[in-house]
Amino acid sequence: MKTVSVIEMQEMDRRAIEEIGIPFIVLMENAGRYVAEAAISMLGSAKGKKVTVFCGTGNNGGDGFVAARYLAEQGAEVSVNIIGDRSRIKNEPKINLGKLEKAGVDVREILRSPRPPRRTGFAQDGPFIQRKNSQRGHLVIDAIFGIGLKGEVKEPVRSIIMDLNKQNIPILSVDVPSGLDADSGEVLGGAIRAKKTVTMQFPKNGFYINKGPECVGEVVVADIGIPEGLCAGS
Repeated sequence: MKTVSVIEMQEMDRRAIEEIGIPFIVLMENAGRYVAEAAISMLGSAKGKKVTVFCGTGNNGGDGFVAARYLAEQGAEVSVNIIGDRSRIKNEPKINLGKLEKAGVDVREILRSPRPPRRTGFAQDGPFIQRKNSQRGHLVIDAIFGIGLKGEVKEPVRSIIMDLNKQNIPILSVDVPSGLDADSGEVLGGAIRAKKTVTMQFPKNGFYINKGPECVGEVVVADIGIPEGLCAGS
């Protein structure tokens, strides 16, 4: 199976948007829908199932917002946790966050702050934040970091990742398990160990080397609408 580097995938995204004219929000919608379909496949049925989605403030989080919306529409009990300051969410992810909230999905924010966390459902434990009752649920969706992650994962995200890995709940990662270097397969301080990873358009080089195989679980490739012949450098 063909694999690609982060730069190659980013170039394909760029060309699809700038040269072919596919709106980025369409690619995000396709990605999130595919993630939701994979989640329903893992759950057997969405109706009545408890799904917790952890979203970062970037485009990977935007995919998570879309997936959460689709799952809620299918009857799942969905809660979404934004890791970081929601004011940093821009453009297409922000649009999808708005749609999610209009759909009535519970969206909470996790901030590392001297003040008590705002509507998080998390408890302060020392300097970090841990999920209360995170074992209660059927599936976790990891949409924290995408393939563009550089540098080691910092707190409180590292502790959240470690906590999720300890729970007896399957994890579905969006594009790449958060904390895994998609090129080298190295763990950047801490990485999700997913049962399944829905990756966009092509598997990434790091999935099959170093720690990659331990983190990605089953890899499912989502066709998000980038033309097959549109490869970097072609």
